[in-house]
Amino acid sequence: MISKEHIIKRFIGYVTIDTESDPNSETTPSTVNQWDLANKLAEELKTIGMEDVTIDDNAYIMATLPSNVNHEVPTIGFISHFDTSPDFTGANVKPQIIEKYDGKDIVLNKEENIILSPSYFDDLLLYKGQTLITTDGTTLLGADDKAGICEIVSAMEYLINNPEIKHGKIRVGFTPDEEIGRGAHKFDVEKFGAEWAYTMDGSQIGELEYENFNAAGAVVKVKGKIVHPGYAKGKMINSMYIATEFINSLPQLETPEHTSGYEGFFHLHNMKGEVEETTLEYIIRDHDKGHFEARKAVMTKLANELNSQYGREVITVEIKDQYFNMKEKVEPVMHIVDTAEEAMKQLDIKPLIKAIRGGTDGSQLSYMGLPCPNIFAGGHNFHGRYEYVPVESMIKATQVICKISELTATNNK
Repeated sequence: MISKEHIIKRFIGYVTIDTESDPNSETTPSTVNQWDLANKLAEELKTIGMEDVTIDDNAYIMATLPSNVNHEVPTIGFISHFDTSPDFTGANVKPQIIEKYDGKDIVLNKEENIILSPSYFDDLLLYKGQTLITTDGTTLLGADDKAGICEIVSAMEYLINNPEIKHGKIRVGFTPDEEIGRGAHKFDVEKFGAEWAYTMDGSQIGELEYENFNAAGAVVKVKGKIVHPGYAKGKMINSMYIATEFINSLPQLETPEHTSGYEGFFHLHNMKGEVEETTLEYIIRDHDKGHFEARKAVMTKLANELNSQYGREVITVEIKDQYFNMKEKVEPVMHIVDTAEEAMKQLDIKPLIKAIRGGTDGSQLSYMGLPCPNIFAGGHNFHGRYEYVPVESMIKATQVICKISELTATNNK
């Protein structure tokens, strides 16, 4: 039996260490603080009895649980990241434990009147009667993805302590800087040595994902001309007005706040403007590769039309691909998804197979030769003050890891 108290203690030990990553840093990991948890994890893996524990110069951690069967079994892996998002502070996290949640509002911070309410976050009602871990309203929690790390470490510990559960060789990996898109950049797939792996980085209990967005980033630069406003007639070109034309010419309903499911979008996430120059930063997302390419073409065409309209190059668009839909790499080995689905069913968890409206280390790893679907870690409302995780979901995720390990051994006799 996986101890609830043990899971809580381990998880809180992780989230109270600040590991916020920094997109403006050029080092790996991007922040020194990430080493604090990385070193702790490496020591903990040794303590619970894992073998071949390594931590490299960039804080990537790997470890092995040797096979305990006599027949040949594929080596599988489980991966999570230990950094937290720079979208909201992860310093001085003060977790709150809500026992036997009653389905009502949770006061996160009385002084600042910060309330986690099921009237707004209706997923809370799925967990009535369960134990929730929340923030105090002033930080994020860090369940993304310290819940995943907690589950992987706890599963390995459980398998070590219960050798009657048969499994093949298992590799675990913990990475820095996933939240800034670099988690897989320096991951040594050959050293990891698994035939396939699973990231424990999903949300709601039951989630099983092997599709994600194709993704690109676009930087739009608009050039204007600054002239004294009192003498500007026929001379001034206000870059902010042209930028507004560009923004309003893109499909107005194809933005994150108007899309769901498999619908893609253009997302303006940052802008800085003056008369002389305005910069727009977009992300472009779509599950369908053809639609993805069409979105990039729309932005380029729009820039060309505006340049033609103004009779000179007033606008440039630089687009860089970021990651691609892992479906292309996972579908040829769908048995790895089937195994995870079967594990959930045997544990009375309803599988929720859906596409990720975002990215995951698993996407990049799949294109690096390590097919890597994503499994729920249990948390909700990531990257902000309303983040929470049900402890029961973490226990179930831990059990799923153990069951996948067992099924991989029994299905390959």
